[in-house]
Amino acid sequence: MNKTFDNIALFIAQGGFSGRMPVAPGTAGTVVGVLLYLLVKDLPSLWYSAVFVIVTLIGTWVAGAADRILGTKDSPTIVIDEIAGLLLAMLLVPFAWGYVAAGFLLFRFFDILKPWPLNKLQDIPGGPGVMLDDIGAGIYTNVTLQIVVAIMGN
Repeated sequence: MNKTFDNIALFIAQGGFSGRMPVAPGTAGTVVGVLLYLLVKDLPSLWYSAVFVIVTLIGTWVAGAADRILGTKDSPTIVIDEIAGLLLAMLLVPFAWGYVAAGFLLFRFFDILKPWPLNKLQDIPGGPGVMLDDIGAGIYTNVTLQIVVAIMGN
């Protein structure tokens, strides 16, 4: 493909190159996800959801392209999946720094642990296989946070 497209795809897939961190690139990508969340958290829920969908669709496309460019399957440098997953983790969670910290930690926990069936989703080829296990980790995190919010009475 086009070298310019390849560079743009890698820049997006690697979360502004945060995925090139030599240690814990997934955690670095999740930090970028938190920063994006902080930018969009005050949007109405429909617009916030639209941002998540756009990041997920573009992420699926560029993740597949990045794997092709890098000659890998789910390269650890690809972190757009962590960014999308964190956005989903925080969907409809009321803003409080404690919830942001809990969302970050829970998301990393579920993303690293990959409980069933998340561990099976990464077997899907291409961009969807890169994205879906992190989307699942975002769902697990969001459900956990919603339970905490309900218990806390927020």
